[in-house]
Amino acid sequence: MGTYLQETLDSVSSYPNKNDYEIIIVNDGSTDIPTLELLKILEQQGFFVLNQENQGLAKARNNGIKLAKGEYILPLDADNKIRHHYITESIKILETYPDIDVVYGNKQHFDEDNKLVNVPDFDFPLLCNKNYIDACAVYRKTIWNKVNGYDENMPIMGYEDWDFWLRIALQGATFYHINEVTFDYRVRGNSMINDTNKNYDIILNYILNKKELSVVEAVRITQMEARKAFHLQNSLEYKLGKLLLKPFRILLKNK
Repeated sequence: MGTYLQETLDSVSSYPNKNDYEIIIVNDGSTDIPTLELLKILEQQGFFVLNQENQGLAKARNNGIKLAKGEYILPLDADNKIRHHYITESIKILETYPDIDVVYGNKQHFDEDNKLVNVPDFDFPLLCNKNYIDACAVYRKTIWNKVNGYDENMPIMGYEDWDFWLRIALQGATFYHINEVTFDYRVRGNSMINDTNKNYDIILNYILNKKELSVVEAVRITQMEARKAFHLQNSLEYKLGKLLLKPFRILLKNK
């Protein structure tokens, strides 16, 4: 990610109030020479870089968060960009409302796509069916501690954030949606999420088989049955049958 890392860092380090944040860069065993050269330069400039052998996404995040001194955490992928008002607003919300644990917002795609992605307000049943909250959300470090962070045993990387959101939601975490663009998401054809999506069934099966997430499967089944009933009631066959039986219902009622 050395190609994009400086741009990502600039999106944060250009924030005017330097006392509001700390930047922890986790180098998860990169072997890319330009990336390693950039990391050396960044260390010389005073940035903190945690260098470790490759341990995967969950461990990389967890190890960085363990070192964080702040009360709030914002995971930022090395090719995305944060918007300044996201930092300002998330701090304001979390400071003002102690019962809110997670703040998330909309995203603007760039690079290979320029789509604006507006996400809905928090809805647990919806979250059980799909991960619509990006990893780039601000949350209290206390809620991260409560569930022991991201699951480091995920069979395939890419949906650690989905698993994390589900687990903290079931621990009572409260989510707040900022209905505006809070960060810019780089769309790349060779990104990790493309490989993740190919193995969706494996990851989903792993998540649903967790004892602490058993309710997620129940919610998914309930919603699936509701969708089937809705489609049935709106099908042509159902409406035709209802029309044909209408005289009999009237006859029985009159009788």
